[in-house]
Amino acid sequence: MPEFLTLLPPDEAREKLLTHLSAPRLDSESLAVDSALGRVTAEAVVAPHPLPEFPRTTVDGYAVRAQDTFGATDSLPTYLHLIGEVPMGDEPSFEIASGQCALIHTGGMLPKGADAVVMLEYTQSVGTGSLLPEIEIFKSLAEGENVIRIGEDVAKDQVVIPKGTILRPAEIGGLMALGVTFLRVAEKPRVGLISTGDEVIEPHQHPRPGQVRDINSYTLSALIEKSGGVAVRYGIIGDQFEALKEAAAKALAECDVVIITAGSSASTRDMTAEVIRQLGKPGVLVHGINTRPGKPTILGVCEGKAVIGLPGNPVSALVNGYLFVVPVVEKLLGALPKPKATVQAVLTVNLASQAGREDWWAVKLIADHQSKIVNYLAEPIFGKSNLIFTLAVADGLLKIHPDATGLSAGETVEVFLI
Repeated sequence: MPEFLTLLPPDEAREKLLTHLSAPRLDSESLAVDSALGRVTAEAVVAPHPLPEFPRTTVDGYAVRAQDTFGATDSLPTYLHLIGEVPMGDEPSFEIASGQCALIHTGGMLPKGADAVVMLEYTQSVGTGSLLPEIEIFKSLAEGENVIRIGEDVAKDQVVIPKGTILRPAEIGGLMALGVTFLRVAEKPRVGLISTGDEVIEPHQHPRPGQVRDINSYTLSALIEKSGGVAVRYGIIGDQFEALKEAAAKALAECDVVIITAGSSASTRDMTAEVIRQLGKPGVLVHGINTRPGKPTILGVCEGKAVIGLPGNPVSALVNGYLFVVPVVEKLLGALPKPKATVQAVLTVNLASQAGREDWWAVKLIADHQSKIVNYLAEPIFGKSNLIFTLAVADGLLKIHPDATGLSAGETVEVFLI
């Protein structure tokens, strides 16, 4: 029976894997910005012009010279002559002189001579007839108040989106504001998926006693797609060494990453480690992670590409997909590091753990309307690692640090959202 190598902590194992991978080697492609949500920029985006390109108001009110309002109060207002209205979507044809103002609407271009806008709430129209109407101002303004200056959002030639940025709705909107409708993004890495085991069948098939449907190919495919990659499934390979080696070699030639599920336990049917050793140098880097679930995970690199062996149990495979597959995809994309989404929650029950081992628990988050500090309760979901619905009903994962021997009910914990 093969033995595990020295078990490594997950963080150390992940770092060992990532340092053996080449720098992002993916090609880039030009893509329309409105189709680029979630993609990773392959080059920095530089602003072709300032934003905004003209001074504009942020409120409805009157464009004024700020110095004309100095000292204005409710009991001692300032009076200014109204000379016109700023047209929306066009440049004003007039200039504001001392003692004058102009009606302006949110987003309108500030007329020349004006340097502030007083909100309508602090004004009142008092003049009528043949004379120019007068506007009563009840508030003193500072220069630039309620105004966005040229380039206040973005300066010309400023790097607005660095290389490696994962594009969110805000970035999409910003690019459109600058008139940038196409940009270069990293091509999606191809991740080959191989399921192994004589007992594993396709989901559409009806299992005989002793058979199970393939889960891992589909949960991991979804995780890969969500992380920015393209999942390529190579089907189910029985427990034959040469067949697995042939499928893995094909996947390695056609993809940027290869994942083999099952066959990674230290048993007489363990073939994954030997297949990885024969696929290319340096081969197996880590065989065994000091974590639960997922101890028998294998991390390898063959000819510059990551080859990962994940346990066959669905929960173990998916949890370790988060820990090891997602970081590999992000590195290949050249994505800049970003903090993972987490929430603080109060643990509802005691959780035991083995010192020196990192444990991950699936938890359900329950709204806690009574607490004024933490908004959620974290309720652990108990189940074995082959029960996929322990994760299907979970909202997140809770980590027990290897230095701890468990967590106590009532402790505030950090939950990683999944």
